[in-house]
Amino acid sequence: QLVESGGDLVQPGGSLRLSCAASGSTFNYYAVAWFRQAPGKEREGICSIRRSDDSTYYAESVKGRFTISRDNAKNTVYLQMNGLKPEDTGIYYCAADGLGWYVPPTPTAGLSPADFDSWSQGTQVAVSS
Repeated sequence: QLVESGGDLVQPGGSLRLSCAASGSTFNYYAVAWFRQAPGKEREGICSIRRSDDSTYYAESVKGRFTISRDNAKNTVYLQMNGLKPEDTGIYYCAADGLGWYVPPTPTAGLSPADFDSWSQGTQVAVSS
């Protein structure tokens, strides 16, 4: 079970850090990703981190502003969001692959929700002045 926290209302240009913790288990997932869903839009995969080599992926929409990281001792994955924009508003989810389905995204094929079998409850991020 994934437990997420950190969503909030923030002004444009501000920062937030989201946390995703594995409840009651060691965080031994093959990969962990963050997705978001804005009102009226499809769920978007924005970044991921792979356990085997700590390789990361970022969607163009967040590259250079967001950072995914993990703390194995705390069984937690973080999403540091800087330079937030109104278009970053949405519900943010962390997702984990515990079955080895994860396929590293390519420039033409981004993150697929189907690669992840565990999901958090979602947290609201609102960017507005």
